[in-house]
Amino acid sequence: MNKKQFGCIVVLLVVLLCVSLFFNFALVAMRGSRILAKAPLMAERAPQFEETTVEDGNGPGKIAQVELRGVITSSESGELGETMVDDLKIQLHQAAMDDDVKAIVLYVDSPGGEVTAADMIYNAVTVARKKKPVVVYMGSLAASGGYYVSCGGSYLMADDTTLTGSIGVIIETLNYADLLGKIGLQSVVFKSGKFKDMLSGARPMTQEEQDYVQNMVMQTYGKFVGIVSRERKIPEQTLRNGIADGRVISGQDALGDKLIDQLGQIEDAYQKARELGNAPDAPVVRYEVQFKFGRLLRLLGQSQSSKVEVELPGAIEPKLEAGRLYLLPSIFAQ
Repeated sequence: MNKKQFGCIVVLLVVLLCVSLFFNFALVAMRGSRILAKAPLMAERAPQFEETTVEDGNGPGKIAQVELRGVITSSESGELGETMVDDLKIQLHQAAMDDDVKAIVLYVDSPGGEVTAADMIYNAVTVARKKKPVVVYMGSLAASGGYYVSCGGSYLMADDTTLTGSIGVIIETLNYADLLGKIGLQSVVFKSGKFKDMLSGARPMTQEEQDYVQNMVMQTYGKFVGIVSRERKIPEQTLRNGIADGRVISGQDALGDKLIDQLGQIEDAYQKARELGNAPDAPVVRYEVQFKFGRLLRLLGQSQSSKVEVELPGAIEPKLEAGRLYLLPSIFAQ
């Protein structure tokens, strides 16, 4: 081996060493970012959303707009928190603790979703309203879980074409026992108790199982109706005998049934928030997440594999999981 060949090998080894060091440094940075993301209590400062001006104002203070859009679920990743539920809680807490924020506008455009996730956001709204007025504005859809969350507000508004209501609870499973028989398959289950596989699709449910699940649904329904009754000051029996049967109603009908306080546009909600917050000329800001390099590292660190997802324009139904309780209109549970 001559000196020239030896020199080339040395250069190649140095280049490979540099590349290896670079990738190891990147991996360490991504892992560190993931640890910080999963342990916000260790950070010097709690995560906060950036502010973007929605409507200008010349007066002191500001109105904070928080948005709840889409299906309410604890399965969807958040921007700053672990889930979208955490994101809503962070935003509500940020607005409530900011002395410059005089009132909050919660924009709801959701068909509902998981019972527990909706209940967590509702509780966060009620905590925020103890410090600041919370004006809820319902967009195109604020039904079931979307209305459940809205009940936590100080003042409820909607457009006359808004679809809301749908006060009810639903759980579903799929029975495919006959299909298994046709193709010669049989499910074999070993269980510790008679209810352990009560929502299994491989066999028909017993009457005892049906009664048990129905009772569980009615317990959750009772809590939903109780919240609506307490927050809207409507007798519970009036709700049970009337609109609390799962039906979806328009904003116009919701006003007549006292489920909301006023019809209007989002600008009317801003004005109401200014009025309740004693800040007549305050600007309106919306909470958003600005692009940051640290967040990119976090996203890369969370990625276990590369994949491409294609969503068809017509596929807008939420992805429901069998066996979970949902606050959703029945059309979304088919």
